[in-house]
Amino acid sequence: MIDLGISKLALIGVVALVVIGPERLPKVARMAGTLLGRAQRYINEVKSEVSREIELEELRKMQKDMQDAASNVEQTVRENMSDVESGFNSAWDDPATVSQYDANPLASPPTPDQAAVKAKDFRRKKLARTSAIPAWYKHQHGRRTRVISGAARVAKFRPAGMARKSFH
Repeated sequence: MIDLGISKLALIGVVALVVIGPERLPKVARMAGTLLGRAQRYINEVKSEVSREIELEELRKMQKDMQDAASNVEQTVRENMSDVESGFNSAWDDPATVSQYDANPLASPPTPDQAAVKAKDFRRKKLARTSAIPAWYKHQHGRRTRVISGAARVAKFRPAGMARKSFH
């Protein structure tokens, strides 16, 4: 890049003043400034356009990568579904064959003893959950079900002998 110091700029200004003359120097200086501004704007536009093109190319590459990944996932899902479907069809056609799907405990209903044990365990856990804290403690320290004002609370818990006196 051109190295222009203050001394070189002053020398250029003196030469321009002598060559162009004092009458036309302001017009020429304005025109030179306008041309320099246009050149800077053009350079900035070119830089921004190049950066936009680079970003657009990166986005296209990312889109292609995502489409490839999506197609791979889709292919894997299709393969797994076809495996499951073939296993299901083979089990449906020949129920005597043992496959990986026969190990599922949900395939056969539980025996009455298993159901009774499970129900008893459920009742025991529910009882422990609900009765671990006494009901009176829950009502006294739990969440309020009805919100009442402070004056209503005072009136509610005021002893019976103390009547509220009104001043009319």
